[in-house]
Amino acid sequence: MKTDYKDKTTKRLLYIVGLFLMWLPVFLIQKPGFMLYHPDLTEGVTGMEWLQVMWHGLKLDMTVAGYLSFIPLLLVMISVWLPGAWLKKTLKIYYLIASLTMASIFAADLGLYGFWGFKLDSTVLFYLQSSFKDAMASVPVVEGVILLLFALLYGGFIYWLFNRFLLSRTPQKKPQRRISTTITLLLAGGVMFIPIRGGLTTATANVGMVYFSQNQFLNHAAVNPCFSLFYSISSEQDFASQFNFFPEEERKALFSQLVPQKDETEELPEETKLINQERPNILLILLESFSYNAIEALGGEPGVTPNLNQLAAEGILFDRYYANSFRTDRALPAILSGYPAPPTTSILKYPTKSAHLPSLAKSLSKVGYVTDFLYGGDVNFANMGSYFHSSGYRRITSDKDFPLNSRLSKWGVNDETTFEWLYQSMEERTAYDSPWFCTFLTLSSHIPFDVPYRKLSDPYMNSVAYTDSCLGHFINRIKETPAWDDLLIIMMADHGYRYMEGVPEYDSRRNHIPMVWSGGAIRKPEIISTIANQNDFATTLLRQLDLPNDDFLFGKDIMNPHHPHYAFYTFKNGLAFIDHTGTTIYDNDSESILQNEPAEHKEERLHNGQAILQTLYKDLQER
Repeated sequence: MKTDYKDKTTKRLLYIVGLFLMWLPVFLIQKPGFMLYHPDLTEGVTGMEWLQVMWHGLKLDMTVAGYLSFIPLLLVMISVWLPGAWLKKTLKIYYLIASLTMASIFAADLGLYGFWGFKLDSTVLFYLQSSFKDAMASVPVVEGVILLLFALLYGGFIYWLFNRFLLSRTPQKKPQRRISTTITLLLAGGVMFIPIRGGLTTATANVGMVYFSQNQFLNHAAVNPCFSLFYSISSEQDFASQFNFFPEEERKALFSQLVPQKDETEELPEETKLINQERPNILLILLESFSYNAIEALGGEPGVTPNLNQLAAEGILFDRYYANSFRTDRALPAILSGYPAPPTTSILKYPTKSAHLPSLAKSLSKVGYVTDFLYGGDVNFANMGSYFHSSGYRRITSDKDFPLNSRLSKWGVNDETTFEWLYQSMEERTAYDSPWFCTFLTLSSHIPFDVPYRKLSDPYMNSVAYTDSCLGHFINRIKETPAWDDLLIIMMADHGYRYMEGVPEYDSRRNHIPMVWSGGAIRKPEIISTIANQNDFATTLLRQLDLPNDDFLFGKDIMNPHHPHYAFYTFKNGLAFIDHTGTTIYDNDSESILQNEPAEHKEERLHNGQAILQTLYKDLQER
């Protein structure tokens, strides 16, 4: 009987250890699989680096394996006191769910990384919650079907492994010494807590613990996608506890030097005035994914955007202007509310917070502007609709306002149709007794770049050229109408795009975007080379209109020579700070600097960027 006790206790212990160990090769093969799926990013990667990806990634693989083994451990402990066939049946269901879940997460990570440039995180849940159709619009249909089939096959393979090597060994008989067996399993759970925690050091498991290379792709490949997803979900709620780089007094002191001490009675110097009218009609056109590399006027490829290039020559070009983020839902608050994009979440995910943001539409409505928003896609995607409504737009036009036969792309209505709608609405606007402010978000140059236009071989560049042709046609027609004389047209990208191979997601070239002011309301053509970014736009426009801007906490007036001038942007849990001294880019996961050009003043730039980020999350918590 004594031997029987040892056998049954050992069997339960070995069962949990075997379960934990079985997950490791399942996760291990994901690393080379991930790299092979993105062959363009593995060019020049050595065999040793492939092995390092798997070795360093093992840390988080063990963490996830520990979590996945915890429920079976609890069930096995219960079976000590309630033995029976129920344990095997329950575990069979659990292994099936776990296998399909792990396979689905891996497949989603494979598909989305090529478009997003970062590991799977809670962003995908945010978009799925908003609209499954739009969330999947970035992935081509064929690739989506292939990944779905892969997830099913991979999940089936994982389940087969557990069924073949583990389920048949499920302990079902009760041990004679239940208390001793329970204590043994409790101790095993304590040991299992070590990999779950991420080791015995002071640092707990986090994404950055597997980073080992200057090549961000290799670091991303080492990250377990399941951990990345659930870690981002669990860490994004308590904003006040994140990014506490400095004591509060030091944070305040640093941040106060980075924002102007606003004085609404301050007169703009004559040479800084860009417009010739007190209350022009304002058309803000947000160009989807228009990165600098497609804009010849910014040093990009020639021949892609001839119309925007011409408008830049005839109007006002801001040639050192940067996007605040990499997604539209994060760009909109930056542009319209002067609110920088958080690197780990989107404020639009929290309507109760985004509703309290200042906005251009609110500010302009107070002085009599009629406000409306035009978008050819689903306005409810990513909570954009709730943001537009709370931002003060009186009228919102979206895909549902167009005939079904006009919704020809995966995202909705092509730009040709929405530009035509905009042109036709001009006649209605001339009947307004008040000035108007219209914001138009284009969509045809969004992944997968499916447009009714064939000019360039590269799909991205071709889609940009298509939108540019629609823009040019619209502008040429408006110039022939009386509306042009009182019109200020502002064209700006919502974010950039990783067009050139080898450009990391954090690179400033990805965030370098055009902003062009045009129309009869501008005073004269010129080039503004002041370093700035999207969250400066609202403050700058309001100052040009001599309107208050105190509530735009993070904004600066690009045209005011007395204001500090710099660009701040974020990427997946990282930040960049650019000023006249150079560029510093910092990754919060690995707590390391990714780029310093030049090294001089690097600490000052880093501290400035960190102070902005800490202030942003403090403000996010309090809204």
